[in-house]
Amino acid sequence: MRAFSAARIWEMVRKEFLQLRRNPLLLRLLLVSPIIQLVLFGYAVSTDVHNATTFVVDQSNTQESRQLLEAMTASGYFRISGGSADPADMVSALDHGAALVGVAIPPDFAPQLHRPGGARVQILVDGTNSNSATVALGYAERIVQNFGAQLAITTPLGIDLRERAWFNPNLASRDYNVPAVIGSIILMVCLLMTSLAIVREREIGTLEQLMVSPLQPLELIAGKLLPFALIGLLDILAVTLVALAWFKVPLVGNFVVVLSGSVLFLLSALGIGLLVSAVSATQQEAFMTSFLLFMPLILLSGFMFPVTSMPELFHWLTLLNPLRHFLEIVRAVFLKGAGFDDLWRQFLALSLMGPALLWLAAGTFRKTAG
Repeated sequence: MRAFSAARIWEMVRKEFLQLRRNPLLLRLLLVSPIIQLVLFGYAVSTDVHNATTFVVDQSNTQESRQLLEAMTASGYFRISGGSADPADMVSALDHGAALVGVAIPPDFAPQLHRPGGARVQILVDGTNSNSATVALGYAERIVQNFGAQLAITTPLGIDLRERAWFNPNLASRDYNVPAVIGSIILMVCLLMTSLAIVREREIGTLEQLMVSPLQPLELIAGKLLPFALIGLLDILAVTLVALAWFKVPLVGNFVVVLSGSVLFLLSALGIGLLVSAVSATQQEAFMTSFLLFMPLILLSGFMFPVTSMPELFHWLTLLNPLRHFLEIVRAVFLKGAGFDDLWRQFLALSLMGPALLWLAAGTFRKTAG
């Protein structure tokens, strides 16, 4: 068996870069499309609720009730779209989708505010979109509680109620979602690039020529993966810069921790793509397989839904998903300033998954190529 040669790998890497240079459109897509996607997803993927249509039933019609409504609209989260003295009109507005939130203030609101028991306010939300309803309800409850607490401070029986979010103090969903979008975009780019790498050679008939060349199978794989790994690193640097400069996402921790986790995550993403390429006969088959894998990897990563809210079986399955561990790393470093000591479990999982996936993909490739 011939010795492993760095020179042969370099020639393979040079060949891949020459092919990319002859296809400038593909190169632009690989380097520019992740930035465009980050900008689009950064604005689109948001759980914040602004200007929620609100129907008001103010049966008190006092200065205190108007102050409460002003506090709700001044926050920017609610926009009064209608009002009436009849609660049935509020129910009709919610039923017909004319309002997302309904606020009912009883006639005895003002006098009850100054009594020990306090006043009551009814808040109804349209639960068709459970996420928007939950967020809007949380906003409304917080505003009402703050209004009551500020009023209580001016009375002898009042207490000074203050709340603070320890991490992400503004509770901005963008600061939480944008770092996760980085991981999702990198996964998609690496998965598509690598899954089409070998099957393209097989489809056009050049794989047999490469196999009878002095290249060993592992050298061929290394030569194929290194260009995509370098492009993936450039994409990570580019989208991270956009997240910091354009979206003003705070980076509390050390970027070296993020970069280290990114390198390990790249190994896993490239390994998955190479495995898909090794078992696919055509580029169309590789593309469809990559697409079918992408959505489960996203759904089982904690990107959209918390892992803790999933059934126990799926909770265990997420441990096999490298994207889950990478998202935990980037979110913890960006928002909490976590370091290697806090994230050693995630780094250990990625350190095991990356080489294991590459080894499995290389073994599958040797079998299919042979």
